Amino acid sequence: MAIVVDEVVISVDVSNQASGGATAPATGTADKQTIINECVERILDILRQKEER
Repeated sequence: MAIVVDEVVISVDVSNQASGGATAPATGTADKQTIINECVERILDILRQKEER
């Protein structure tokens, strides 16, 4: 079964330390896993909604 994702949301936090901007804090492994889990859940929700149609 092929999976087609036609909704993508990209968020970017850009800072420029050379011009006085703050740097983003380093993300730990637990934080990355939390983000990955949330993304997977959202994709699965979208797929479930499409199956209901």
